[in-house]
Amino acid sequence: MTHEKLDAAKDHLGRLIAYDTTSAKPNRPIIDHMAEYLAGLGAHITILPDASGKKANLIARFGPEGQPGIVLSGHTDVVPARGANWTTPPFEMDERDGRLYGRGSCDMKGFAACVMAAAPAFAEAALTRPLYLCFSYDEEVGCLGAPDIARHLAGLDVPPMLAIIGEPSEMKLITGQKGKIAMRAHVRGTAGHSSFAPAHVNALEYAARIIAMIQDRGRAYAVDGPFDREFTVPHATMLATMIEGGVATNVTPDYCAFTFELRSIDETSARADMDALLQEAQDRFQAEMQDISPKAGIEWEEIFSYPAMGDATGTKGFEAVKDILPEWGGKVSFGSEGGVFEVIGGIPSVIIGPGSIRQAHKADEFIEIDQVEQCLRFLDMIIELARE
Repeated sequence: MTHEKLDAAKDHLGRLIAYDTTSAKPNRPIIDHMAEYLAGLGAHITILPDASGKKANLIARFGPEGQPGIVLSGHTDVVPARGANWTTPPFEMDERDGRLYGRGSCDMKGFAACVMAAAPAFAEAALTRPLYLCFSYDEEVGCLGAPDIARHLAGLDVPPMLAIIGEPSEMKLITGQKGKIAMRAHVRGTAGHSSFAPAHVNALEYAARIIAMIQDRGRAYAVDGPFDREFTVPHATMLATMIEGGVATNVTPDYCAFTFELRSIDETSARADMDALLQEAQDRFQAEMQDISPKAGIEWEEIFSYPAMGDATGTKGFEAVKDILPEWGGKVSFGSEGGVFEVIGGIPSVIIGPGSIRQAHKADEFIEIDQVEQCLRFLDMIIELARE
């Protein structure tokens, strides 16, 4: 790994951070930028747009078709950079104290920048197996873009043998990731002057009772399991995350909405666990609410879900690359597109990427320059593996 390659990674990262790819905004400009650069190096480019055309996935292939290859995968979207707690503007990279600051520097434009810096070497190497550089949209809001990439790769005459997801893992090997189901509850009651509260259905209070059930479920997972001690949090978690309702201090709320999530370690039981909670809430509260008003009730909306990533060790893809893999870092509780590649594409997946997840989604997000250097050295080893 040369100083020139590190300087190239920094330059690419600065350009990538400058694109405001907050999930609510189009990502097509950054995809077009990356595609133009990689095509200029000779990559075979595939762009998979969404229905609007404003968002897209990018697949850039170096090396020959017809051989089982390796996927290097990252997402282009970032979480919002709200608030005034940033020392420097969030969409301008700033280098100081051995760190590179900016929204997405860690999660996960740092990995993308390393891949782009390594791309000239991909192009020059006499690769005997393909490398697929895959960059998606809307990972942060439910892994919405990655399924199209997984289906495209699965449809190739010879699909890839392994996907390496570049989520921040401090350049350690991660062999498991939890799945997630995100839900929204719509609790509908009846309004009126709060002095007549017993005659109304208080939507906010019923929402609070359901949230208490969710809290109890979360505590039960922590006590009763099931457990997998290799995860950063060794059991499933369930919790409420956002709530809205009510219009005034003297009006009984007739509507309340809240969101909640289940992060599971056991993919087979996650859906059954969620369905059981929803049914219990219906059984406990629906009739009681409708005794006062038939218009009252609870409606459930699934916002998104994505599958867990299983353990790829022992697969042919893992065995083919195991000699260059870094130190094992366990399994993680945060989400990634690894489960999507595995479940939809049939492609075994692991997570290896620069930076720490503890820096993600924060003001003054940063990636250590040392982590960038480690990632570039790892990509050098990927090149050697793909030319054997």
